[in-house]
Amino acid sequence: MRDSFAVAVALLVTTALVGGVAVGAAGAQPTTETGDAPEIRGTGPHQADDAECSFPLTVTDATGMEITLEEPPERITTTNPSAAQTLWEIGARDRVVGVTQYAAYLDGAGERTNVSAAGLGVDVEKVVGTDPDLVLAPNASADDVEPLRNADLTVYHFSEATDVDDIAEKTTTVGRLVGACDAAAETNEEMMTAVAETRNRTADLDRPDALYPLGSGFVAAGDTFIDELMTIGGVENVAAAEHEGYPQLSAEVVLELDPELILVNGPDAPIMDEEPYASTTAGREGNAVVVEVQWLNQPAPRSVIVATSTIADAVEEYNAAQGSDDGSESADDGESGTESDAGGSDADDSDGDAGGSESDDAGSAGTGDEAPGFGVVAAVLAVLATLAVGVTRRP
Repeated sequence: MRDSFAVAVALLVTTALVGGVAVGAAGAQPTTETGDAPEIRGTGPHQADDAECSFPLTVTDATGMEITLEEPPERITTTNPSAAQTLWEIGARDRVVGVTQYAAYLDGAGERTNVSAAGLGVDVEKVVGTDPDLVLAPNASADDVEPLRNADLTVYHFSEATDVDDIAEKTTTVGRLVGACDAAAETNEEMMTAVAETRNRTADLDRPDALYPLGSGFVAAGDTFIDELMTIGGVENVAAAEHEGYPQLSAEVVLELDPELILVNGPDAPIMDEEPYASTTAGREGNAVVVEVQWLNQPAPRSVIVATSTIADAVEEYNAAQGSDDGSESADDGESGTESDAGGSDADDSDGDAGGSESDDAGSAGTGDEAPGFGVVAAVLAVLATLAVGVTRRP
């Protein structure tokens, strides 16, 4: 019997979020969707990495707030790890002075001030103490924006990212805000190239049905960036056919969806042995696709690259195993297929929510239409992040 993976999850449905979904889940970072791309216009001479990155700069963020940056910010604080990951990717890490605890996976993040509050969100006094020229607040940090602005800080708040194009736009915006437009463009090019390569890898493969449980019955469904990562990786998100956002599904619905693969955030995830998941095809066959939470739950460039590639690896392995199962039977138990160890991931970027998939209450009845706040589940899931990737097929 495999070792149990201890999990403790606290869900707060009352967490206020700004976004296209009423509430968020497990690091999915939903926020207010304004419907318009951020307005960015340069108003002064070139002071950054290319002619388009000029300062002073006037921008309008997702809340409709117009802010002006007189020069490239030298001290930047982030209220969510996705923004921190993006800054690391575009080479602006040396200007970051404050991060949340969920950015700890980033190299050197421990040398920055931890601005996380004891409970949810960030500690305004800690953020003020970093003396930032600019605070970047992704959509999951909606509740923090007004208090930070009331403390006379310059805050840029991002709208919800529901697909890779949104993530690319967010990366472009971050690059523009900090005067690193060329680096942002290069990061987006790398991301889009990787996405295209992953799509090509899985184009001719059978697409197994998959589900990503977030805990207590909540799942990642359609119109979310997680759903697109799953699609790019080569699986069919069974929750996306009739649901959007991060709905709470009953045990009966999960059994009807009957995923062939279940996405988890660590090897030996206990959810694989818990109902209703244990009674699905994925549970019976032990097909767990392990993707570290910072890659699957965070809308940032490196997360896109790592999560989609990892899922594609699992799809290739699953297709190969299915072909083997169809072609021959094991002399021992009538089943064929190789058992693979979960491989280690070198990637050390993540966007703030590290953690393992949580189990549903076995007695859950009905399908809810609200999910816990992204930051809530993320805070607990962060403790459970592991370094394994791939499909773990357990006997």
